[in-house]
Amino acid sequence: MEAPPDNDVLWARALHFRHQDGSPGLTGVSLGVRVGEILAVSGPRGSGKTTLLQCLAGLTPTQRGEVWFNSVPVHTMGPLTRERLRRDRFGWIDPAPVLVPELNVWENAALPLMLRGTSRRRARTAAIEWLERLDIGDSTRKRPHELLQAERQRVCIARALAPAPSVLFADEPTAPLHRADRAHVLRTLTTAARSHGITVVLATHDPETAALADRTVSLLDGRRVHTVHLPPVAEAEGRAACSLSV
Repeated sequence: MEAPPDNDVLWARALHFRHQDGSPGLTGVSLGVRVGEILAVSGPRGSGKTTLLQCLAGLTPTQRGEVWFNSVPVHTMGPLTRERLRRDRFGWIDPAPVLVPELNVWENAALPLMLRGTSRRRARTAAIEWLERLDIGDSTRKRPHELLQAERQRVCIARALAPAPSVLFADEPTAPLHRADRAHVLRTLTTAARSHGITVVLATHDPETAALADRTVSLLDGRRVHTVHLPPVAEAEGRAACSLSV
């Protein structure tokens, strides 16, 4: 078994995955992610971006292939070991905001830290710092149902950043945000990653978002390709709006 390069925090070789309906999710995908790098995984919807992120993060066990984190094989870990890895070293942002309804905003953002054993006071301080950076610091005591969807997504991003993960996986993180909000949130995300040495693997079908990354890997039908021509966001959203109105 070949060990990954020393400067790659994540390394994957020949990943294969099929969905339950038999459709291919990944077909022989290999890549490396360097320490502190912001890597965009681009491609149209259904190209395998989310599946790739889930395999790299240990959320979905690969059916064939290898995944390594800091020269440790993730693909041979059991479920509990992978869960500890995700809790202690990884952050995750979903395209749709999911928060604990019984907790207020700062408690939701501080939850990963408290699960690690951080004191409530220190966890609250770290959470509020990120909530303020994301312009939602005035809502720390509100419950999720009192927030707009875009505000809930900001809380989810703060929750992922507060524990200062080694690797942050972001699956279309600005999907619920208005276009005017995307630039600010992405700027905060990328600035935080660079200042804290966080490696980011970012899935996106938006070429403007992909342009913020250090490097881009393109997928099409579960395979790595050299280039994928994506429509501008406004054009893609316009087509979606037209299809909904028919």
